Amino acid sequence: MKETASHIESPCIRQCCLDDQDICMGCYRHVDEICAWQSYDATTRARILAIAEKRRQEAQSKRPNWWSDEL
Repeated sequence: MKETASHIESPCIRQCCLDDQDICMGCYRHVDEICAWQSYDATTRARILAIAEKRRQEAQSKRPNWWSDEL
């Protein structure tokens, strides 16, 4: 993902699948954040990426021990 001080690209990894709260299981952004990504400035994008990272960490901490991202 290419990032500069004035531009932050989408974190999309093309593994789109929404959970029951409309969070993408690929990038951990909410569907509304995904749809509006192009209209956000770099500051807002950075904030959303931080929130998405927290969501990713929370999701991984809830996975059973046998779960692997390599499955």
